[in-house]
Parts: sequence; C-alpha cells; structure tokens
Amino acid sequence: MKIRIFVLSLLTLLFVLNMEVDAQSHKMKKGYLKKKNKFVSKYKGGSIHFTKNKRYLSFGVNVNALNYFGDLAPNPGIGSTDISFTRPGFGIMASYRYTPALSIVAGLNWGRLRGDDFESADPYDESGSYRYVRNLSFRNDIYEFMAGVQYDFIPNHGTFLNRLKIVPYAFAGVSLIYHNPKAQVPDVNVFTGETMPNAGEWVALKPLGTEGQYSDAYDVKPYSLIQPAIPLGIGGRFAVNQRLDLSLEIGYRILFTDYIDDVGGLYVDLGALDSDLARVMSDRSREEVAVNSGIRRDENAISEATLAPYDYVSKYNGETYRVYPGYGDEHPDNLRGDQSNDQLFVTTIRISYILTGSFQRAKFR
Repeated sequence: MKIRIFVLSLLTLLFVLNMEVDAQSHKMKKGYLKKKNKFVSKYKGGSIHFTKNKRYLSFGVNVNALNYFGDLAPNPGIGSTDISFTRPGFGIMASYRYTPALSIVAGLNWGRLRGDDFESADPYDESGSYRYVRNLSFRNDIYEFMAGVQYDFIPNHGTFLNRLKIVPYAFAGVSLIYHNPKAQVPDVNVFTGETMPNAGEWVALKPLGTEGQYSDAYDVKPYSLIQPAIPLGIGGRFAVNQRLDLSLEIGYRILFTDYIDDVGGLYVDLGALDSDLARVMSDRSREEVAVNSGIRRDENAISEATLAPYDYVSKYNGETYRVYPGYGDEHPDNLRGDQSNDQLFVTTIRISYILTGSFQRAKFR
C-alpha cells in the first residue's frame, strides 16, 4: 500500500511539473517557429538535421533506494512492499543527447534488498499468518548494468544551454543483474538440537539448494545468479546551472526470476537435501527466535495459525524430522513460495555534469 501511495505521489508531481513547464515550452515554441519560418523562406534544398554541435555527453552519480516485491513481501497483492526494508544504493550513468528529445543512456548500479517474514508479516492477519510461521528471511546485493534510451516529453532543439529548467522524461532499456541471495544462520539446529558451527554468519543460499535444486529426487533446476531485466521508468530533470542537472526518477525492473529471495516453489523432504545447513535454511518455521532481530517469536500466534508439529521419517535418508503441518515436508500443497517472478523498484536521485557540447546558443539565420 505504501509503495502505491509513493508511486501515485510521484506521478502527481510529474504531472504538476509538466503543467509548470508547459508555459515555458509554449513560449519557446513560438519563438522557435518564428525563427524557423525565416529559415524555411530562405531554404534552398537538403535535409534539416539535429547537428552534431548540439549533441552532448553528460555523466552522473546516483543515490538509489531499492524496494522489492516477492515471496517475502508483507502482502500477496501486486506492488506490496515494506518501505522499512529500503536500503541506499549507488550508481553512475552516462547519457548522450542524440536528438532533440532522445538520449542514449548506460549505467551501473548497486543496491541491497531485504525481506523478513518475522518483521513484515502480521501473525494475526489471515494473509500474513502463514508467512509469519514460515519465518524466512534474506538479503541480496544487486549489481546492475543497464543500457537504454531516455525520451524527453519536451524536446530541446538547441544546445545544452537552451534546455528548459524542468523537463519530464521516460526511459526504457535492457539490463543484466548479478545477485546472490543470503540468509543468516540461526544459533541452533531445530532438527538436532545442536549448536550451529557457523551461527550468525550470512551464507549464500543458492549452493544449498533449499528447494531440492541439487537433489535427483526433484525436477527443480538451480537458478542463475546472472539475470536479464527490463528497466522502465519516469522522472523529472532540473537544470541547476549551465552544466549541472538534478534528476528524480522512479524505475521498475521487469525480472525473469522468482529467486531474488531464494523462495519460489514447494517444500521438499528434508532428507533429500545435502547437509544440515541446507535443511536448517530450507525450513525455519520452528525457530524460537527471529534470527535477524534476536526477538522471541509469538508462540500464541503460531499455535493459532497452524496445528502442532509432527514427526516424519525421510524416505531418502531415513532420518526423522519434526515440522509444522504445511512446512518442511514433501506435499503438493506445501508451498514455500509462489511461482510468480519477483519485482524490483528503484527510486533515484542523480546529479549530472555535462562534459561536452557547444557553448553557443542555437541561432537561426
């Protein structure tokens, strides 16, 4: 809900900015058309181009805020996220103004995503109680290389010195993302009662195969840590002075993976997993303490949300495991997560410096 309000507020801001610059644009257009008519009256043939001296290169640095929607979101509804998990990120971007309205852009970004069932799921809410009992958590450092185009809704036919004070824009492109979801190891192995030797460490989850990715018993393929994505977004650019621009934008990444959080399928028979660590990180529902905060979990809420735990003997290794119904055992109804792709939202503040370009204002003879 919070992210929807935020997006709506930004769209409203861009609408207001567009109205504000409309008067500037109209005034410039009248002057431009008047001069253009003089030019056309003397035109002798040939094509009119956005000349090379009007093109320019700029370089910017970003401060980013990353939010995620996926299996560990507060609610199952699309766009649900938790602003409290927002973490700062940084990036750089280069932009080449190629036409009056179109720029070619490329950039590198880094940011961290977080999700935690204990912190975001309401144990007394019907849609949140399942996730509260599930008790999964993760963090993921995202590295992105993106390239694309940026379209200004108000074109500038002159040099960079002629640009408007405020310009709304949209962008789209392609990107490659490197990610590596991790989670913190608990103090105790709930299945054996023994202390975990690497308690408190953040361990990579993919090598563990928490959903049976490395077991011959399941037809689940390991996910890739390098993923394609499609960045889309809108923003507003403010001319600070002749060489500096300040931009505010909100972006959305269309992802093609459900494993940004290492959650996306069914629980498996814990005996099919390769190690105690894999089993502990696969089913965390019986942990008494939330691993990231150290706060004791609400036992009353858990008892209301599910039945008492039961024991089963693994058909793969013959060991006995105690789990809550619906968690930590092989069954077609035991969902660890849904199979919808995760989503990524990126809010950016950028300061850009124009490196090249003509110092002469556009003239029409």
